[in-house]
Amino acid sequence: MDESYKDIPLPPRSSESRPPAAWRDLREWIDLAERHGNVHRISAAVDPNEELSAITYMRTQDETAPAILFENLHDNPLGARVLTNMLGNSKERYALTLGLDPAMSISALIDETRKLMRSKVAPVFVPQESAPVNENVLLGDDIDLTLLPIPKFWPEDGGRYIGTGDVTFTADPRSGRINAGVYRQMLHTHDRVGLYCSPGKHGKLDREAWWAQGKPCEVVAAYGIDPALFMAASIVYGPNDSEIDAAGALMGHPVELTKGAFGSIPIPARAEIVIEGVLRPGEMADEGPLGEFTGYYGSPRSPQPVIEVKALHFRNKPIITAALMARYPACEQGMYYAIARSARVLDDLGRMGLPGVRGVFTPPAAASGFGMLIISIKQQYAGHVAQALGMAATCPAAAYFTKWIIAVDDDVDPTDMNQVMWALSTRCNPQDDLDISRNTWSTGLDPSQFPAEKRPYGSKALIDACKPHRYLSQFPKSTKIRRSVYEGVATRWAELGFTNTAPALDIFHEE
Repeated sequence: MDESYKDIPLPPRSSESRPPAAWRDLREWIDLAERHGNVHRISAAVDPNEELSAITYMRTQDETAPAILFENLHDNPLGARVLTNMLGNSKERYALTLGLDPAMSISALIDETRKLMRSKVAPVFVPQESAPVNENVLLGDDIDLTLLPIPKFWPEDGGRYIGTGDVTFTADPRSGRINAGVYRQMLHTHDRVGLYCSPGKHGKLDREAWWAQGKPCEVVAAYGIDPALFMAASIVYGPNDSEIDAAGALMGHPVELTKGAFGSIPIPARAEIVIEGVLRPGEMADEGPLGEFTGYYGSPRSPQPVIEVKALHFRNKPIITAALMARYPACEQGMYYAIARSARVLDDLGRMGLPGVRGVFTPPAAASGFGMLIISIKQQYAGHVAQALGMAATCPAAAYFTKWIIAVDDDVDPTDMNQVMWALSTRCNPQDDLDISRNTWSTGLDPSQFPAEKRPYGSKALIDACKPHRYLSQFPKSTKIRRSVYEGVATRWAELGFTNTAPALDIFHEE
């Protein structure tokens, strides 16, 4: 990454000096968020069959909505609770999770997240008897997942989905590397859970590698999980990187693991609910659809692998982390994902050697940050913009599904959609500045493609919304205020009768 990006001023209290996160598990995180007014508890009786999701959807039409903890659910002999909108579109809850200053700008949070993601903190193992998740352990015929208030989110969902805000562990049969991913999981029976993985995801690659050897694939799935492990598992990492180590770095202290009751894969010791099981070659059952992050029902009902549950672990009065998948702003995959994905893209571009990058943003309104990527660069040579667009489109963190890659100049903040729209409208001539990349990595959940068989492949529009390099000296000057005038007005802001904070500007008129 070039020095121009590092020169952007950052607010104080950076990740380099921050203490470890002030929580160790979901319950402690809820207490922290509640102290900051970021949790709403519902004690009234609620039906997990569509009513829970309707309440969440309606409340989260407001981007500032808190996390919602449902404490009184129908048909609930275990006294379980459900947490929705854990992170959602809250910049504040994201910062609290990582021990950062909630007042930071989105750009600053992206930069601090990059610093955290560069480090790794390996997990620690704790004895089985001291692991909170082992307060209750059911084996064999005692296993009964129907005792939990598992939500049905949307009217045409194929069933009740226990796995939405989940984390799933699989292992590579060759290296033993443990992958942590977020994959949707539908309840079939008391001890059978359907598992859907999109093409190219590491969980699916692990499964197929085991099956190619004629062996079952072990699976561990946690259904009440802390937000740092959830975040790390939802972001794209390399095939040999550990999401568990990454989660430790985000928290500033190790993830606690413990030995399970059945298989060889360890289980998260402080999770709320964990299953251990196996995926057997050829054992399938119809799964789906589920209302997805696109705001549409996902892939149609089809045979998908089934987890045969061998052990069920849960804490007393466990909490299910349920992630509502919906159109923005109600989707759980919101601002936290946009910040974390943007940080991963910036690191990818830095490793690839792209100079001149000011910033990157994947706006959450664009299908939860998947659909669009904006890259701001300081042009340094002919072809620089085309190079930036091509590298952004193919880097590991952005290759999956992203449809719109937009390059803007370094005087445009990529996190400010008003500025991006201005650049698109005044610096982009569509007949000259649009390219299409075809047969790219996409998802079966993309509703724009027909027939459905085409959906593993997609396309990307590469949009140059920068000033044309060959005419930089002739391009009209944009209007900016002088730094000295800005500083004088900012100093007098309260005197002028304004009760808010003066806006932070970093682009000024050049003498």
